[in-house]
Amino acid sequence: RLLVEMAFARVQLSNITCNAAVSACEKGGQWATALSLLVQVASARVELDTTTYDAAVSACETGGECVQALRLLVEMACAEWI
Repeated sequence: RLLVEMAFARVQLSNITCNAAVSACEKGGQWATALSLLVQVASARVELDTTTYDAAVSACETGGECVQALRLLVEMACAEWI
């Protein structure tokens, strides 16, 4: 939904806007939305980076979803980002 609203508002989908959106999810305690954004953004072929993943990991940790946070860390390790 957020990506649709961004497109409607003519906000350019980029690494920076995606990082901001995932970070906002972290601050709002919306870990599931942060993970959903990762999937949607990757599908839109926007390049994710460590900042994006760090915010998503933090969102999961804040939400008590340690298994999800560990899964993201494994993905980062596989991408050789950590």
